[in-house]
Amino acid sequence: MTAELVRGQNHPLSQVRLEIRVSAGTPLVAAAALSDENGRIHGVEWVAHPGAPTQPGLEVSRQAAADHRLAVDLDAVPEAVHRVGVLLALPAAGAGPVRFGAVAAPFVALTGLDGAEIASYTITGLEAESAVVALELYRRQGAWKVRAVGQGYAGGLGELLTDQGLPEAHQLAGSIDDAVAQGLARSVQASPPRAADGDRSRQTAAPALGPDQGGTAPQPGQAPPMSPYAGQTPGGPGQPAPQPPPYPGAAPDSDAVTQPSTPTAGGPIDYSHPRRQNAAPPPPPPTAPPAAPGQPAQPVAGDATGWSMDERLYNQVWGMFEDLARSTAAYRSAVDFAESRMDKELEQVLSDPRSRIGGQGDAAREAARARHAQLVAQAGQVLDRDLAQLSAEAEVVEPALPPAYARWDSPVWQAYRVPMEIPMALRLGDLHLPEADRIRIPMLVRLPLERGLWIDSGRTRSSDGSFADSHALGHLAMETAVAHAARLLAVHPAGEFTVHVIDPAGSGAQPLAPLVQTGVLAAPPALGAAGVADVLARLTQRVDLVQMAVRGGAADSLPPGFDTSQQLLIVNDFPHGFDDRAVNQLRYLADEGPAFGVHLMMVADREESSGYGPLLDPLWRSLLRLTPVPDDHLADPWVGHAWTYEPSLVPPGSQVLQQVLTQVAAARTKYV
Repeated sequence: MTAELVRGQNHPLSQVRLEIRVSAGTPLVAAAALSDENGRIHGVEWVAHPGAPTQPGLEVSRQAAADHRLAVDLDAVPEAVHRVGVLLALPAAGAGPVRFGAVAAPFVALTGLDGAEIASYTITGLEAESAVVALELYRRQGAWKVRAVGQGYAGGLGELLTDQGLPEAHQLAGSIDDAVAQGLARSVQASPPRAADGDRSRQTAAPALGPDQGGTAPQPGQAPPMSPYAGQTPGGPGQPAPQPPPYPGAAPDSDAVTQPSTPTAGGPIDYSHPRRQNAAPPPPPPTAPPAAPGQPAQPVAGDATGWSMDERLYNQVWGMFEDLARSTAAYRSAVDFAESRMDKELEQVLSDPRSRIGGQGDAAREAARARHAQLVAQAGQVLDRDLAQLSAEAEVVEPALPPAYARWDSPVWQAYRVPMEIPMALRLGDLHLPEADRIRIPMLVRLPLERGLWIDSGRTRSSDGSFADSHALGHLAMETAVAHAARLLAVHPAGEFTVHVIDPAGSGAQPLAPLVQTGVLAAPPALGAAGVADVLARLTQRVDLVQMAVRGGAADSLPPGFDTSQQLLIVNDFPHGFDDRAVNQLRYLADEGPAFGVHLMMVADREESSGYGPLLDPLWRSLLRLTPVPDDHLADPWVGHAWTYEPSLVPPGSQVLQQVLTQVAAARTKYV
């Protein structure tokens, strides 16, 4: 049961790995401070803040935001630490409010890694204060407790830190203000009003990878396979989705710190991409008109649960995917049952010599076929009903999707502006099934990308059988890669994403023109073997440097001017221009790069690349294979579906790509 604390009240903690959620009506700065038994902070290295978001046992957001999720591992804090304070402050820069009395009371919740809320506290009674100690986690007789503090300071973070005995209090407060000012443009909007507790309306599912992508059906005792959505997997036909086991990380929201996938300095916090949690924020208040008795409820965009509209739409798309998967699985199961029953009845008729011929046998066969037709018709009626509901929901949800989730022909791109925050996910295309060809489910992958992409420019099992010309297919594959890269650039804040291109023979010059002409690339496409070697050497060196810094506990000691943005390398016409050393560097980037901000996008023909033999297989299997034409290559071993993937392409003749990239380039110029 959740403990709703009041100022000064404490509550015992039964867990040491926790998540602290902060919700406010305006962007706040969140920090966490370690202190000794007397409440004294020994140095700046004992404070986790936007300029230094990771400290032993602590991770906080890198920017001001209306919602925060802070990670705490009490087992990983130094032995000298007896208190962990959660600090909130209004940004000193910007045109926002300067005192808490002018904003809604901040709400702080302490949860376990399973999402279950342990304690909560609404910080009331603040007036002229601009900084506040919200909560305090403290040791008492070898056990940890949480106390609601709510101590405010009109002098801001400088006064707060001075009161806790930090000698460099004002210098640290100034550095925090500088770090927040650099990221203030990425502040997120306030979360929806907090309502009564509720559960998720749906538990979602995703297709797992097929054999051509390293996916196999799970065996007993094994974890389910990863999916193109990088989410949790469904159960069998007609079975409820299995609940995900507790995982060693909390779900980062779009406003939270980018979570590293390797252990951070000082503790075992390892927050990689999460699966959806069982416990969730309360659902938003219903906005749809009440349905007539006996009629299904009218669909509403964003009616799933979540802290923000971005998260609610993401979860709603997941729910649509699961509904379609289960409805189709139920239909196929019913048809299979009808066919097996008819076969059994016909076998019984044929096994009796007296009924093989004559009117009695014909009547038995007709009756078996009639029962089969009746069962199939009943299953079809149920499927049609479910598809009608899903189709109505898709018609409502699709126009409401933000740019990161929307198709390129969506009107939302006409009002595009460079975003202030990184979204939860990105749309790479659409998924559909043969039984529901008219329904397209957006294929969303979480950001930052967990794995690279391989866009196959070779012959595919395309649904329309077109593109027999390998040159035309290769050209379309490169256009697909450019569309994906442009979307990645468009959904990141200015300066947060960098794209490099390797085009050894220059064959991709025409598809690459939008990226080159608008100036959004880090450098012109690398040509020839020398260009390949130079780009790969720089990116592998970058991964090595960041990897050593993170694993050595010196993530804040990177060289001055080091580009901390996410990096994407587009490789065209592989393997031309690549020697064995370059291939090994690509494999290294594919394996180690995503964890340290370097992602790979290959445009290559699998058959042509097979000349490298077993050397290339790990690279092929480590990347998510996409195609430039519709192809049913995404297999779902849990419910037996083969999902047809359709790439997200820019409509012919549309100028949306140039318009969006021009804005991205202009914003980057101002950022630099």
